[in-house]
Order: sequence, then C-alpha cells, then structure tokens
Amino acid sequence: MDSKDEFHKFFAACVGNWATERTYHYLTHQEVERSRTEFLIQPITTERKAQVLSDNQYPDNSHLEGLPGYHLEFTTVSEKGEKVNQSLNMLFVPQMEEGFILVGDYLRDRAYEESRPIVSNFRFNPETRELLMTTTYTRVVSVDSITLVNPKLRIRKILNYRRPAEGEPLQEVVLVGFGVEQKQD
Repeated sequence: MDSKDEFHKFFAACVGNWATERTYHYLTHQEVERSRTEFLIQPITTERKAQVLSDNQYPDNSHLEGLPGYHLEFTTVSEKGEKVNQSLNMLFVPQMEEGFILVGDYLRDRAYEESRPIVSNFRFNPETRELLMTTTYTRVVSVDSITLVNPKLRIRKILNYRRPAEGEPLQEVVLVGFGVEQKQD
C-alpha cells in the first residue's frame, strides 16, 4: 500500500459540500452543546499554498503541486442559535513514513482556537483512512481525528487537553467533540 497515494485519494474524496451534526462535551463546566455545520471543501490553488507557507514562515517548497490541501468555508449554528462563519486555507506537508503511517506538518493560514497562522502535526493511517491532527495552542492541545468511512461519510472526533507544562504528557481533557459528516453532493 502506497501511503502517499492513499493520502491523495483521501483528499480527493473529501472535496465537496458536507453537513455535520456535532456534539461537544465541555468537561470543565459539565455542559453539552449540539451544533450543525455546513461546509465547502475545495482544492487549494498553488497561489494559496504558497501564501500558507509564507504566512507560517515555513521553508519554501518547490513541489507545491504535489502537496495536498484545501480551501475550507463553513457556517456553524449551535442549538442556542449562535452562528459562526469562517474561511481558511490548509496545507499538508508530508515529512516521513513510520511503517505505513504518513507523518508531517499541517499548516493553516488561520487556526480555529486562535485567529493566526499555525503549524501543527499530522499522522495519516492509510489502512483506516484516519487523519489525526495535533495542534498546540496557547491554552489547549487539540487532537482532531477525521476518519473517511466511505466517500460520503466521515466520522470526526475532537479531544482538547489543557496544555501541560513543557515535556509533560497530555492528561486533562477539557472538551470532547463527536461528529457525523455526510457529503451533500
């Protein structure tokens, strides 16, 4: 199994219009929140790829065409009626393979928790078609999993940990999120 080939197939399958029903469990104050998100995933242009690299002060990469990424636009409406719109560009830069697991950097021009460019880490398992992304923010470390069950169904899992002291393991979970994402087109 070619990990990079499977990685590109994963990204190709994710392009389109999606809707997700999510449940968030806030463990710090024992609250459960439900929301619906509609989002559009489009292939990212070479110009936007270059801009994401530049925004993150990432070393120049001459093989931009081969790097997968997306332009993402979404609208989330919580059960309380709160509405959030966001648009961002993301790029995945594979670094190495650990067995059949593809590992690398995940760059965004705008992060979810903090509105700034950010470099995170990813791991892609071609056997399970799971993309695991880990982002260290100022107060939390977010571990976000997207599993492509089939071309029209993705399962999303989000664990946010209180950011530990440098060198300490992740322990205190402050938020857990689950989502079922269905392709609309």
